[in-house]
Amino acid sequence: MRSVSSERDISRAVRVPYGLGQDRPLTSIMRAKKATFVTSAALPAQFPTPADPEIAFAGRSNVGKSSLINSLIGAKIAKTSSTPGHTRLLNWFRVVPPSGPELAFVDLPGYGYAKVPHEMRAAWRPLVDAFVTSRDSLRLVVVIIDARRGPEAEERELVEWLAHVGRPTLVVLTKVDKLPKSKRLPAIQAARRALGLDRDPLLFSSLTGEGAAPLWRAIVAAAR
Repeated sequence: MRSVSSERDISRAVRVPYGLGQDRPLTSIMRAKKATFVTSAALPAQFPTPADPEIAFAGRSNVGKSSLINSLIGAKIAKTSSTPGHTRLLNWFRVVPPSGPELAFVDLPGYGYAKVPHEMRAAWRPLVDAFVTSRDSLRLVVVIIDARRGPEAEERELVEWLAHVGRPTLVVLTKVDKLPKSKRLPAIQAARRALGLDRDPLLFSSLTGEGAAPLWRAIVAAAR
C-alpha cells in the first residue's frame, strides 16, 4: 500500500477547445477545487478507515475511466496503466468538489480486457466485492461505458449485481465527442433498455468537458 501527500489545487474552471481540429467556441469545464491522492489497496485489510462519503468509478478497460476522473479533478491524478486491464489496486483520492462536502473518489480496477489471464481477472472480483458490500461510506457507483460500443454482458451483470446489493448506480456514456450527435439519443435509449435503468445515462466527454456539470451535480447529491 502506498500513500502520497501531494495536493492538486485546481480552484478555477479551465477553458479548453471543444474538439481537436475543430474551430468552435471554448467551453468551461467544472472541476474540483482540490484533490489529493490518499492510498492504494490490494487487499481488503488495506482499505482506509471510512471517513468522507465515497464515490466509486467502475468500467471496462479502455472506456476512459481514468480520463473521466482526471477531467473532473482537473489533473492527471488517476494513472492509466501502460498495459490495459492490469491495474489490480483500488485507489482513493480525497476531493473537494466545486460545491458541497468533501468526499472520496475510489478508482476500481478495470475489467473485461481479453488479454488479461483468467486467474488475474478472477482475483479482482473478491477485492471489488469486499469493497462494494462492506463500505458504509459508499454513496454511489459510477459505471462507465464507451458510448460507441454500448453495454455488453459484463456491464449488464455489474449493474444487476449493484442493484442486488442495494448500491445506488449512475451510468455514464463516455467518449461522446467521437459519436455523431444524431446517434447520441439512440445510444442513451439503447443503454437504458439494455441495462433496465429507471433514468437516462449521462453523456460525458473528457476532451470537451461535455457532461461534467450534470455528473458533478449527481455526485454531490449522492454524497449529501
